[in-house]
Amino acid sequence: MTPPSGQRQRRAGEAIREVVGQALLMDLADPRLQMVTVTSVETTPDVGRATVYWTVLDPTRKDAAAAALESARGVLQARVGRVLRSRHTPHLVFTHDELQDHARRLTALIDEVAPADPDPRPEDAQG
Repeated sequence: MTPPSGQRQRRAGEAIREVVGQALLMDLADPRLQMVTVTSVETTPDVGRATVYWTVLDPTRKDAAAAALESARGVLQARVGRVLRSRHTPHLVFTHDELQDHARRLTALIDEVAPADPDPRPEDAQG
């Protein structure tokens, strides 16, 4: 019996995230891929395409990391195909995850307007 499509998509997405993340961390020697993190993976219902969302710790390295991911696509797809053991290997599409950038900007804005109070608890006036 085949699992429902949603469950299959979730399992495939998790497997792809693990394979790509592990390869980035341990196996690929491209220095442009240092500090790249896979944040999530979304697959189409037929698992023919997988969008791999990623971020990089240093935002100035985003373009170099994107180019390196595109360059490594074939190697990463081959690894994914071996792990999934399906008839067709999903086509990997790499998309920068903007959420981290938005969070950094929001944190910076909050830091600008928030009072610099080291202890937000009110003093006990009665002692």
